[in-house]
Amino acid sequence: MATHVLADNLCFGEGPRWHDGRLYFSDMHDHQVKTVGENGQVSTVVEVEKRPSGLGWSPNGDLLIVSMLDRRILRFDGSDLSEHADLSEFAPFECNDMVVDAHGRAYVGHFGFDLNGKASFEHASLIAVEHDGKSRIVADHLSFPNGTVITPDGKTLVVAETFGRRLTAFDIADNGDLENRRSWAELPQGTAPDGICLDAEGAIWVASPPTNECLRLAEGGEILESVQVDQGAYACMIGGVDTPLLFVLTSPSSSAHECR
Repeated sequence: MATHVLADNLCFGEGPRWHDGRLYFSDMHDHQVKTVGENGQVSTVVEVEKRPSGLGWSPNGDLLIVSMLDRRILRFDGSDLSEHADLSEFAPFECNDMVVDAHGRAYVGHFGFDLNGKASFEHASLIAVEHDGKSRIVADHLSFPNGTVITPDGKTLVVAETFGRRLTAFDIADNGDLENRRSWAELPQGTAPDGICLDAEGAIWVASPPTNECLRLAEGGEILESVQVDQGAYACMIGGVDTPLLFVLTSPSSSAHECR
């Protein structure tokens, strides 16, 4: 698959989502949610002081944004930014990626330990945030939950466990609880699944920063395709106005000091 640079001079792209003909993403260390069109034009949507990460939309069209450092979900209605949920009770350190279902329920991961402070590894959880902001833990003992997808029928959630080198699936109960935990795919040695996205055939694309690639996996772990990039691949998303395109967010490092 041929690749080309659509936009550069970003600080650190994260949490890409295709919406209304544009790719939305968090430029984490620039503290902004941005969009880019297929023409490469980048625009700022809103500033998020405490680092934006995962993105999604509520049924009424409001943009939901993970605010990493203060462990909140913010709501942006196009003009005002407000608190949707405070997750500090459940997340001891930074929150990161998120997926939002058709009902406006968000599933949010977090680090579980002070990664940037080089603390010892601790398992983390997935937090469900209802449309009214009420929150609860729905899965625990995860090895750094990261990119997350929900199947089109709304029945299955798959999360990347970055430090577990695997994709883990759950059935989604009617009330949003996660059940029947199981392995969706184990990844090859040396990879580290970060952002993920689902394609029209039900395969999952997985961004792997240490191997500078995106892998397309079938359930069970068979590698169907691989796309190599020139630096760490941290997140990916399928989009495109007329033709399906794979967008990959890359960076030489996830560190803030690499920004400009």
